[in-house]
Amino acid sequence: MISKDTIQTIIETSRVEEVVGDFVTLKKRGVNYIGLCPFHNEKTPSFTVSPAKGIYKCFGCGKAGGSINFIMEHEHYSYPEALKYLAKKYNVEIEEDEQTPEQIQAMNEKENLYAVTAFAQKYFTGQLLNSEEGKSIGLSYFKNRDFRENTIEKFELGYNPDSWDAFTKNALENGFKPEFLSASGITIDKNGKRFDRFKGRVIFPIHNLSGRVIGFGGRILKKDEKAAKYINSPESDIYNKSKSLYGIYFAKSAIINKDNCFLVEGYTDVISLHQAGFENVVASSGTSLTEDQIRLIRRYTPNITILYDGDEAGLKASFRGIDMILGQGMNVKIVMFPAGEDPDSFVRSHRSIEVEEYLDGNAKDFIRFKTGILLKETKDDPVKKAGLIKEIVQSISLIPDGITRSVYVKECSSMMDIGEQTLMNELNKRLREKFKKQNKLSPTEPQPPVFVEAQPDHQQIEVDFLNSEYQEKDIIRLLLNYGHEELTLDVDDGHGHPATETVSVARFIVDDLNADEIKFNNGEYQFVFDEYAEMLGKDEIPEDKYFINHEDQKVSKAAIDLLTTPYELSKNWEEVARVIVTTEKGKLLQAVENAVLSFKAKRIEELVHKNQEKLKAVENDEDLLILLNELKNLKETSREINRLMGRVITR
Repeated sequence: MISKDTIQTIIETSRVEEVVGDFVTLKKRGVNYIGLCPFHNEKTPSFTVSPAKGIYKCFGCGKAGGSINFIMEHEHYSYPEALKYLAKKYNVEIEEDEQTPEQIQAMNEKENLYAVTAFAQKYFTGQLLNSEEGKSIGLSYFKNRDFRENTIEKFELGYNPDSWDAFTKNALENGFKPEFLSASGITIDKNGKRFDRFKGRVIFPIHNLSGRVIGFGGRILKKDEKAAKYINSPESDIYNKSKSLYGIYFAKSAIINKDNCFLVEGYTDVISLHQAGFENVVASSGTSLTEDQIRLIRRYTPNITILYDGDEAGLKASFRGIDMILGQGMNVKIVMFPAGEDPDSFVRSHRSIEVEEYLDGNAKDFIRFKTGILLKETKDDPVKKAGLIKEIVQSISLIPDGITRSVYVKECSSMMDIGEQTLMNELNKRLREKFKKQNKLSPTEPQPPVFVEAQPDHQQIEVDFLNSEYQEKDIIRLLLNYGHEELTLDVDDGHGHPATETVSVARFIVDDLNADEIKFNNGEYQFVFDEYAEMLGKDEIPEDKYFINHEDQKVSKAAIDLLTTPYELSKNWEEVARVIVTTEKGKLLQAVENAVLSFKAKRIEELVHKNQEKLKAVENDEDLLILLNELKNLKETSREINRLMGRVITR
């Protein structure tokens, strides 16, 4: 268990904009930051980070939390794991009690898989650096590729001995269960026999965004026509190939800084470029590029430069994947290396300045590049040229932005010597087909107006006038937002003379409601209220961060929903518009008094309703008189509360 003091230190030390910024490109807007939400696919930013409040919230999908919650949601960590991640990031020392066998048994499967991959990485690296076989075969291979020691250490490269079960045997001896070794894919279980997947291979660990090892790539070094040159870990609960990019953990900061991502094919391409100073580089790890991988890059930059070797045939095969990138609204450039060269070999044979000059001088916009490649094949053949036009227009139609599409139509018209209107007509045809497909219309069905929505049938809506959810929400909102603020109250000095008293918003609300023994129906709101009451008993007021980063996610979400708003008043609004804006904080006493009175009024309404229900079922005069007297008192109390709020009650 991690102590409360340590948890509090982690909460106070971590900065939500830095934590989120490791995974999302954030831009300053006023006092907050905005970016594309990492939890759902969006093209217009609705994801807001508030450094002042220590929270993030997406006004699109509703995800919200603090630093701890973000790591839990994004990395699928448990609460203790998220704490450990932040402690490591901010150099907070954690003292932990040793886990009991029962606690170890209770670990879920994902945690066990992470434990297996972490152990495997250390084993493979140890074999590479410390065993005779690893040094003579694996380390020699990496050094022949000019990988420096610090690079090998940074990417945690390794070697698996050329033995059927070297790793598996070692893992079993260290207490790892066979089922988790098999689930990770590092061990293959076939007909009851277990053996290593990466036997006799150099190892490239694959890291997730937070740096944890989720899988491996392995390259065989000896000649074996029956064995694949490269193999990867199979899919598991922690490794999804279509959502992973090799090198993303090491590249994300550089991608943000450079506002561009280099995309290559292989592990060694990534490592060589990274070592040469081009750290904004990732690889799709031998798989076809997927939409999830594209969205992952798009979190950090809208610009992607794809680096290819000199094989034009291979490039044309990848056009479909590049079309997907265009469909995500990204800007795509292509760099072709000279014949016989790939990114790895080119970087190793040239100085970094020469590589930089080559990349800058040879990066071509994809649409223009594709048009140029296909034009070479037409050779004045009208049929082929017609096919070229359709293929180019298809790519342009995928671009979401209309202005960008128009610019490409104009430029491609000039390159292909085709009338601009001809291309525009074909483009509009594709866009209409796309619209009909998205809206599941038949080819002959007329196209409906784009922005018209079918109106729902009018239905009678039942309103529960006794529901106090709104009043409860308002009380807790005021506690969280203004609990520390002070109110100046008019009081009697005890001798019949007017005086003033200063009291915190939290003290005012808690003492007032507790005096009347009023409870909340909403469990999360009652919890927050009770925490304030308990802390006030110690002459302390809880910070909002305590609730934002609470282990109970329902409490955390409730607190964040009440602390956030999609709107923000500009600091210089009064100067620009010359309008005096009265804020809630400026009339805080009135807001707090009205909230408390409204809550009490709602509770009185509930009691009146219950009394009237009892009156319907009363069976004797004595009970009738008691209930009528109770009803009279309740209504008098209700009138007094509403008088204080300035309401006129006629009943």
